[in-house]
Amino acid sequence: MAVPSLALSDGVRIPQLLFGVAGLSAAETGRAVRIALDTGYRGIDTAPGTEAAVGAVLAAAEVPREDLFVSVHVPAQGYDTARRAADQALTALGLERADLCLLDGTKGAFTDTWRVLSRLRADGRVRAAGVAGFGVAELRRLIDATGSVPTVNQVELHPWLQQLPLRDFHAEHGILTAASSPAANSALLADETVTALAAKYGKTPSQIVLRWHLQTGTVAVAASVTTTRTREHFGIFDFELADDDLAVVAELDNGTRV
Repeated sequence: MAVPSLALSDGVRIPQLLFGVAGLSAAETGRAVRIALDTGYRGIDTAPGTEAAVGAVLAAAEVPREDLFVSVHVPAQGYDTARRAADQALTALGLERADLCLLDGTKGAFTDTWRVLSRLRADGRVRAAGVAGFGVAELRRLIDATGSVPTVNQVELHPWLQQLPLRDFHAEHGILTAASSPAANSALLADETVTALAAKYGKTPSQIVLRWHLQTGTVAVAASVTTTRTREHFGIFDFELADDDLAVVAELDNGTRV
């Protein structure tokens, strides 16, 4: 089953369902990424410290590089430190270039760090550059200071926290929204509305939530260390939520953060 993809503002296509490894140990990362690739994932969202484990799996996998989408994160830490971090991440991955590099966080000199991402893109070391954890104010500051607009902003986003003003800003500026915690760290899976929809469609609560993300035009970063859950997350391409049910999920927005 091919994962649907979306076009970034620079033409690079990103899978709408990525496999994330944030918070996993090296051993967990290696095993989880192997399971994800075997399941059918082709988009991997790495995290600082996981690149070597991901790279080892990718090197051993019989998946053509052109079929993969690999993203890296560089913390906001100034030009020189960020450049070294990006180079180290790519070296650890064993890749000549990443498909997406995200400036992660708004603390520190994030406009200087953004210059690194712009340089990496110009040098062909990354195909696209985006940010993670930015609000409207930080995006405005970055755009005003650099004259450059990120292609992606990866943020906490789920039915309880739908980030409508931020997503409106994204739409106005051609920024794709990615959800780093699509099920509110699993808290949403016990929500009565979600469980009722799961029963209605014969799907699991996590599949309902991930399907909502796809149909609202966001990229979802799903994570798991178990084969069962990874395969469950991937089983969202054979059904659609009706418009009325999308409206029901929209009513869950209450500003809850996790």
